[in-house]
Amino acid sequence: MSDRSSTLNRPTLSDIMQAADKIKDAVLRTPTLPAKQLSDILGAEIYVKYDNMQVTNAFKERGALNKLLSLSEEERKHGVIAMSAGNHAQAVALHATRLGIPSLIVMPEFTPFVKVAATKGFGAEVVLEGESVAEAGDAAMRLAKNRGLTFVHPYDDYQIIAGQGTIALEMLADVPDLDTLIVPIGGGGMISGIAIAAKAIKPDIEVIGVESELYPTMYNELKHKDLFCGGQSLAEGIAVKKAGKLTAEIASELLDDIILVTERDIERAINAYATYLKTMAEGAGAVPLAAVIATPSRFKDKKVGLVLGGGNIDPRLLSSIIVRQLGRKQQIVGLRITIPDRPGILAELSKIIGDLGGNILEVDHHRTFLNVPVKGASIDITIETRDAAHANEIIMAIESAGHSVEHLNKPDLSD
Repeated sequence: MSDRSSTLNRPTLSDIMQAADKIKDAVLRTPTLPAKQLSDILGAEIYVKYDNMQVTNAFKERGALNKLLSLSEEERKHGVIAMSAGNHAQAVALHATRLGIPSLIVMPEFTPFVKVAATKGFGAEVVLEGESVAEAGDAAMRLAKNRGLTFVHPYDDYQIIAGQGTIALEMLADVPDLDTLIVPIGGGGMISGIAIAAKAIKPDIEVIGVESELYPTMYNELKHKDLFCGGQSLAEGIAVKKAGKLTAEIASELLDDIILVTERDIERAINAYATYLKTMAEGAGAVPLAAVIATPSRFKDKKVGLVLGGGNIDPRLLSSIIVRQLGRKQQIVGLRITIPDRPGILAELSKIIGDLGGNILEVDHHRTFLNVPVKGASIDITIETRDAAHANEIIMAIESAGHSVEHLNKPDLSD
């Protein structure tokens, strides 16, 4: 993809195969399974690599363990340090503790308590420092030097890349005739390892990376662009502002393309995993599916492997995404109805909705809104419907009964 020459030592297929042998007893060999419903909807033959099934629910264990196993006895004795706000932290903590290696994890001060607690639960000492991931990284480097600890980089490391590359070995063993691999990109550790292994095993395979359009870091690097990086993304696990030197070099040589996806595409992908495959996908793990959702014609009739790298999503966020998607499909509809303020009117409305098969989920009654007649009232009703046509049928019936109806969550054309 680029004309840059190799200047850094990088893993080979042999290194990745050795990593697979080293980690096989402690890291789950996750399945790559067909996703028939997604295939039928999207027009491609979709296979999903479920690395959200790891103990920490993310692929990061592969690289972290491979790195820890490469340390000398002296390095193990002194301990390791890592910087992470999520999956890498838990992976290092889990396997360092299992191997008897002291671990210190530096996390940004904004890190959610549940992630801090999980990292501590795996046996690490946690230090909260810095308002950003970059500041936490600076603190980690300083502590590493002061305490004589080995720094375990989340992506720009030979052993980390080799460990992550074991994903490709497993996917191509399970489905040897895949045409395309679609992989998330943050700092680039996973896609670098996957690309090395996949291209060595099957040179004609297409390897495509995916980033959030809010953080087009590797896209900028490889395409010589200067798009802005920043903002609140559902894919916070790949919200990286600086690519690794080694990973960028590997990606520039081996990647076929990078696709940028919108927050809405990511939201739809998370919902699709939950709805159709009954599995949890965090934003960073869902971006490969988001790429297919965004550009289905590009992958039509191809055999496509999606790497679902993590499932660590806040349940409240997942719930919100599912409800929002039901709203887009008009299976949950919010209506504001202006009614006369007299006894029995709620019963009449309930009967209209019930007779047509709608299910009332919530009612909120207003009498003091200034845009409501003084002898009237306004009520907000949330109802469950079969689809948009069913919702419109109910709205028309309410209007036919003489009431003014405002559709509160009617999707726009882009939905």
